[in-house]
Amino acid sequence: MDAADDDWTLLHDWRDGNDAAGERLARRYFGLLTRFFLNKVRNPDDAADLVSETFLGCTSNRERVVAKGSFRSYLFAVAMNKLRGYYRKQAKRQRELGDFEDVCVADGLSRSPLSMIACAQEGKVLVSALRRLSLDQQIVLELCFFEGLRGPEIAEILGLPTATVYTKLRRGKERLTGLVHELADDPALAESTVMGFDTWARQIRVEIDGHQG
Repeated sequence: MDAADDDWTLLHDWRDGNDAAGERLARRYFGLLTRFFLNKVRNPDDAADLVSETFLGCTSNRERVVAKGSFRSYLFAVAMNKLRGYYRKQAKRQRELGDFEDVCVADGLSRSPLSMIACAQEGKVLVSALRRLSLDQQIVLELCFFEGLRGPEIAEILGLPTATVYTKLRRGKERLTGLVHELADDPALAESTVMGFDTWARQIRVEIDGHQG
């Protein structure tokens, strides 16, 4: 049984009352969801609530779920819906959902818990720059940097053509580089941040996981 089939099996077993299956599935994706929400909300409690709401959303919709394709893609879609609701509630935006991709995460949000976790100066600059991207760009780049996913894997999660993901990655990195240079205190810090995007992202992931342990 491959991982995708195993995920769906665990979900359906959870539906049938197997709490151990639910715990196993939650452990498998807890880190991914925590890292996803942590840079997009006001405080760690909000992130934790959204993680719980996402798992609850998966189980409450289980009768309508068809075990087709990637469970991770399905889970991510539920998480996106929970984040939409969070932004509507917190920022009281009246935009249509079609405008969701254009939302800049930094709008209306205080310093993120992820930025407080980042230790190195470069990490803090990277997080600040990420938050000033549109949510669409931020998500693609975070899946690449924090989760170590490649274009085809990101495309599967987001339900996008792989070519589109590569375009978003390229444009997002270009925009991120520009923002880093705007935000950094000096050119040397900006250059160090840009040259080590993957390194700083890995360090931030370690810090996040350490805080969740």
